[in-house]
Order: sequence, then structure tokens, then C-alpha cells
Amino acid sequence: MAVCEVCGNDYAMSFEVVAQGATHTFDSFECAIHRMAPICEHCGVKVVGHGVVVDGEFFCCAHCARAEHEGAPVADSA
Repeated sequence: MAVCEVCGNDYAMSFEVVAQGATHTFDSFECAIHRMAPICEHCGVKVVGHGVVVDGEFFCCAHCARAEHEGAPVADSA
């Protein structure tokens, strides 16, 4: 069993995520998202899907990207 680095739960079905050379251990996708998902620079929501990147900043959607970067040529792909 391994201990989740977010909630501390010692869980038999925990899993590891390797990102940028670092290994992270979680007991649920909820904890993995809490620790690893980028945050929208405009509204503060966790970006779980593809999101939008403008000038190196993450946004949850084109609306939020345009709110921070007026005139940015962005569009949601969904």
C-alpha cells in the first residue's frame, strides 16, 4: 500500500503519476487533479480538460483567455 501525498490515505489501490521527472502518489483522481491540474488565470477553476494557453498562461476556456488577453485569437475546440 502507498500513502496519498494529498490526503494521506494509505490505500491498496493507490497509483503513481510521473510528470517532469517527479513521481507523485495518489489514492484518487480527485487528489491527483487537486495537486497537478493547472488553475485558470482568470476565474480560478482547475483546468481538467484541454483548456487554452495564451502567452504561457492557462485558461479553462476561450472566454477567460480573451478576458485576460483582449483580442487574443483563441477559440474553444469543443
